[in-house]
Amino acid sequence: MPIAARIRELDARHTRLDAQIDEVSHHPSADSLEVARMKKEKLRLKEQIEALRTGELKTLAG
Repeated sequence: MPIAARIRELDARHTRLDAQIDEVSHHPSADSLEVARMKKEKLRLKEQIEALRTGELKTLAG
């Protein structure tokens, strides 16, 4: 997969996850562990996107 396409895919997942976090966080019975897990995944996606944009092909621990 070309790098630009991979960045678009990861960015779309990041955006969807951000919306999910916002929705879940505002729910009265929000599961704080689930919100934390989703935020960690969002950060991992952001790191992958940045690594691809800067040309670093390092392996990111997940």
